Amino acid sequence: MSAPTAKICHSIAEIQAADWDRCADGSGVYNPFTRHAFLSALETSGSVGESTGWRPFHVAVEHSDQYIGVVPMYLKSHSQGEYVFDYAWADAWHRAGQNYYPKLQSSIPFTPATCPKLLCASGSDDDKNLLLSACLQVAEQAKVSSMHMTFLPRGQWEDAADAGLLQRMDQQFHWHNAGYKTFDEFLLQLSSKKRKNLRRERRDALANDIEIEWLTGQDLTESVWDAFYAFYLDTGSRKWGSPYLTRGFFSDLSASMADDTLLIMAKRDGRYIAGALNFIGGDTLFGRNWGCIEDHRFLHFEVCYYQAIDYAITRGLKRVEAGAQGGHKVVRGYLPEPTYSAHWIADPGFRDAVSRFLDEERSYVEEDIAHVEQHSPFNATIDLSSIRGR
Repeated sequence: MSAPTAKICHSIAEIQAADWDRCADGSGVYNPFTRHAFLSALETSGSVGESTGWRPFHVAVEHSDQYIGVVPMYLKSHSQGEYVFDYAWADAWHRAGQNYYPKLQSSIPFTPATCPKLLCASGSDDDKNLLLSACLQVAEQAKVSSMHMTFLPRGQWEDAADAGLLQRMDQQFHWHNAGYKTFDEFLLQLSSKKRKNLRRERRDALANDIEIEWLTGQDLTESVWDAFYAFYLDTGSRKWGSPYLTRGFFSDLSASMADDTLLIMAKRDGRYIAGALNFIGGDTLFGRNWGCIEDHRFLHFEVCYYQAIDYAITRGLKRVEAGAQGGHKVVRGYLPEPTYSAHWIADPGFRDAVSRFLDEERSYVEEDIAHVEQHSPFNATIDLSSIRGR
């Protein structure tokens, strides 16, 4: 019997979509970000590539002419578009006279959403450990300063720790569906004051004859994408200096993943004025990008948060992940949730320094999550674990 072999793929196109997606299917609930089509759209559109500092470096393990598993991986020349910030680490290593870049990054580019990175068809622990071992060997052979696996499920985070990677924790804010039939049923779980505030915000957001549309599948025409891309450019230029995603990405996405894509668009006087891009998973709605060309009070909250809740309730989805950061989401019914990343550092001394920092950081994050939960908008009599379904 031949032994499993690992290889590096410098384009997602080197692996057939059926082979990649078979590995993704073995990794749990359907997640649009782990699909071949999503990663391919990033590459073919020029949003990801060597010129953008995201050189594909996907790891694949084969045995008997069949893929055991794959890992989305990139060779990075910067730390942009990751949402798990290591700029201080890079600065410290550069001041020590060393090169932090290139580094390896196992993530979904520009996507701060939890999803598995060790994608193995069998879903077995042995195969996941084999994939992780292959990643570590690739990092050592590539002679990079570090390898980072971000927004991992907790189980893969723990597996990475068992393999010697350092553990990092942060938090996001997610909405959980406790079997609600309507938005008003959800509101009944909140304190009276918070419930009134949310109703007022929803009313005021649409006060200027603004209409909301949910667009998915065949509704996602090129003219709709043109409108949304104008919103995206405006927001991206202000937040990042230059937007990450090209216009072609959205066309490629629409051609291959229209049924996994939801645009929540606001219209006034017959034209679109704001919108939010979402992706539909097996049990989760993932909020990604927002933009507008007109400012209306509370419209951002309506389009990004309240309409997402409405959609999740209508579709019977378990949760809404509304993206990175944003403590303002808590008063709108979103609860703090830990996010997990794992880090391999080549230099032992540098690794020890990072390890000490992460120990302190995890303690702070855990304390902050506990503090935020004590000030949630839900009725004091409600057990938050019951809302989360655990």
